[in-house]
Amino acid sequence: MTDPRRALPSMTALLESEPGRALLTDAPRSLVLDAIRATLDDARRGGPRFDAAGEWLAQAASRVLDMQRLSLRPVLNATGVVLHTNLGRAPLATAAIDAMVRVASGYSNLEYDIDAGTRGSRYVHAVSLLRELTGAEDALVVNNNAGALVLALDTLARGRDAIVSRGELVEIGGSFRVPEIMEKGGARLVEVGTTNRTHLADYQRAISADTGAIVRVHRSNFALEGYVAEASAGELASLCDERGVPLIHDLGSGLMISLASLGLTGEPTAREAASHGGTLVTMSGDKLLGGPQCGIMLGTHAVIERLRENPLARAFRVDKLTLAALEATLALYREPPRALAEIPTLAMLGATVDSLRVRGEALLQQLGAITGVGISLDESTASVGGGAFPVAKIPSLAIALACESATKAERALRAGTPAVIGRVDGGRVLLDLRTIPSRDDELLRGAILAAFAS
Repeated sequence: MTDPRRALPSMTALLESEPGRALLTDAPRSLVLDAIRATLDDARRGGPRFDAAGEWLAQAASRVLDMQRLSLRPVLNATGVVLHTNLGRAPLATAAIDAMVRVASGYSNLEYDIDAGTRGSRYVHAVSLLRELTGAEDALVVNNNAGALVLALDTLARGRDAIVSRGELVEIGGSFRVPEIMEKGGARLVEVGTTNRTHLADYQRAISADTGAIVRVHRSNFALEGYVAEASAGELASLCDERGVPLIHDLGSGLMISLASLGLTGEPTAREAASHGGTLVTMSGDKLLGGPQCGIMLGTHAVIERLRENPLARAFRVDKLTLAALEATLALYREPPRALAEIPTLAMLGATVDSLRVRGEALLQQLGAITGVGISLDESTASVGGGAFPVAKIPSLAIALACESATKAERALRAGTPAVIGRVDGGRVLLDLRTIPSRDDELLRGAILAAFAS
């Protein structure tokens, strides 16, 4: 009996065929070889077989496309979560992107003092803007807010007690737990108060000769309501001044201006936090600030200088692209109305339902009828995300797609180019328009049509 595997075409025959030569002009030879080899191996294991070289090469070409696709690529966020951690959090403002391109396109004065003509420091960039916008005496930028907390504890409280309220020992995304990161900073964790109520007296009783710092942590992704109590940042700052103990205030969200005009209240701004008199304020750059991922540390010149001199600062330092994007983003805050309009995170949070309705109705008209799919513009509820304003519910609108299988439709949208990440609710796929920039409406329309055509 003849082994059917002998009937498979040879690698050489496929490469020398007309479609094989065409594929070699479009992709590196090594990828084409790997793709053809994988296609033939599939057939040997009982996978699909083809009669013509063109069919074999079409299958191989599909593999080549998959192999050439970069792992990190853009997606359309239709979830309604503005600061979606899994989708990269804050999109950057055009000014920040332009600044990154300028710096990345050639050399820069990253660590060169142009005025003096000598070696400089990357730690000077963005500092003057941070001082201007927050009122802090000095600032340091590191790779993220977790790194900022580790660096702060290692510098100020290594081998000593770090006092924190039990109500602030939070776990955020990716099983990241504040108690564990504090311990990595070399401090001994001292818990005070209870989950729902921690008083100033709890901190007073806990302070001893071994106290290295009091830490106040932003409650990310949840809020305490009901029978609750906590010491304010101002009260803790006064206590720390009185006892000669540093206060590390983890602000978390990086809010630079009040968003009360958007109906979002309860989060202190960076200027408010810095004015309370704490030794050090840390916050994220890629949350409500709307910039690149980084950790921002605000404090006195003496404390910031100690942080800069810590060897760990080099391990946590940021690159030129982060500094360029952060500085350009911060510059927008000199004119708050401009920041609200040009920083994508703030613009999404501030978009009116009426403006979303205009876009949604235009999309419905452009989509027209799709066989087997009911399309409507429905009310939705968006959220801030990133742990900020955790209980805020933001009215929004979503393109609702009702079809035989919402799960399959969601999967098809996710598998497209660009991938559209929505959510399934009530047997329908909902694509929230609040987190889709208006410039991407045409991309969204094309992705919906392609998903159902497939």
